[in-house]
Amino acid sequence: MALLWRTARAFSAAASPVAAPAAIKAIGAHENFARVIFDNQTSADYHYFWLLHNCDESRHPQTNEKTLCSSKVPLDIKAERVEVSPCGQHATFTWSKPVESITKSVFSTAWLQQHAYALNRKVNAPAVALSKVLIDCTLTKLAPSALLAECRKRLETDGAVIVRGAGVSLEQIIENFAHGGLHVIPTHFGDIEDLRTDNTTNKNNDQLGYTNAAVELHTDQPFIAKPPHFQMLYCMRPAESGGENTLVDARAIAQHLRETDRHAYDLLRTVPVRFHRVQREFRSLHVGPIIEVNAAGVLTGVRSSYFTMDPHQLPFADMEQYYRAYTKFVELTKTPAFQYHALLQSGDFLAYDNHTMLHARTSFTGSRWLRGVYFDVR
Repeated sequence: MALLWRTARAFSAAASPVAAPAAIKAIGAHENFARVIFDNQTSADYHYFWLLHNCDESRHPQTNEKTLCSSKVPLDIKAERVEVSPCGQHATFTWSKPVESITKSVFSTAWLQQHAYALNRKVNAPAVALSKVLIDCTLTKLAPSALLAECRKRLETDGAVIVRGAGVSLEQIIENFAHGGLHVIPTHFGDIEDLRTDNTTNKNNDQLGYTNAAVELHTDQPFIAKPPHFQMLYCMRPAESGGENTLVDARAIAQHLRETDRHAYDLLRTVPVRFHRVQREFRSLHVGPIIEVNAAGVLTGVRSSYFTMDPHQLPFADMEQYYRAYTKFVELTKTPAFQYHALLQSGDFLAYDNHTMLHARTSFTGSRWLRGVYFDVR
């Protein structure tokens, strides 16, 4: 969440609108940039590393030449504090660590406006709220038909739903979803997965989901041409400890990456990845990018599965850049603003859009038992 510094100055009615540059009204401090809001209803965004590199404190006192090479400025530099002068004509940034003995940088509003490179930039703020996807039936009683209709609605609008204390069986959910046009999609595991360490009911259970190990964020079935659209996890029995589920809005992350690091976004959108599932009795391969878009360039889905990726085969000059782009994507998935968390109890369930949401679980102890079902529109 951005921090906001405001000026303490009083606005003068007699001030000429053209006599001086627009004053600074407020500054919002974001993760890697500052948003300067001027009193003429405009704003500009500046990367912290760019500000430090270009500050007057990096100039020689006699010749006024720059003495700081940009390569010496850490790209992850942050502002520990931002102060706006009472008249709104200057902003002072105190840096999180000194760079070449520079601890503070002062900028005039005139300079900031003259050198603005991102005026009035619109960015979709990364933020999720558990209240958007949580239905707590212990607080709000809903008839089974109304509850499941609400589940389908939230899957369509928010990409996920978490239901506590529903009092409905998995069979009731499957039947109701079928009435709404969502049908069970069989996979190489069968119709329903019994996700438990002592599984004997499913085919091809030689994979992480049937262990008590942690499973990091991923989408399911990226190694087939058309992965199932929705998945549900229904809790029959919770773990003694651990086993928390996490959902992450991958579509929001892709959009955020597109707006903040276009190069990384384009690499993940264009470079094909070999998603390759190899089990004792099942094999499948799909080659395609992590971020999928349609002919109009609109994002349609995300595929991500670290445990089914074959070694990347890229030109030597491209390999490091791709690893950087993928690492940037994964680091964003760790941002709390994109995450939902749920520790399911018996009778609770969650469902999510497998084309737009990543999911994970922590390691656990005990005889945890979840049942998994894939749905799609027929």
